[in-house]
Amino acid sequence: MPDVKAIEEAVQALPPANLAAFRRWFVEFDAGVRDSQTESDALAGRLDVWLAKAEADRGKPPTRAL
Repeated sequence: MPDVKAIEEAVQALPPANLAAFRRWFVEFDAGVRDSQTESDALAGRLDVWLAKAEADRGKPPTRAL
């Protein structure tokens, strides 16, 4: 498996059209990773505190920064 330095060098060597294609792919890939992590966190209950806070704040007027 290539190391990070080798991947960096390979990305830097891409021609512009291939770099654009790689960027599009990576955005989708990264979003999928984050979605999977969020789902895992939700199923494990790690987001329950934030959900409870959001529920408690529902209907309250928004706060304003000074």
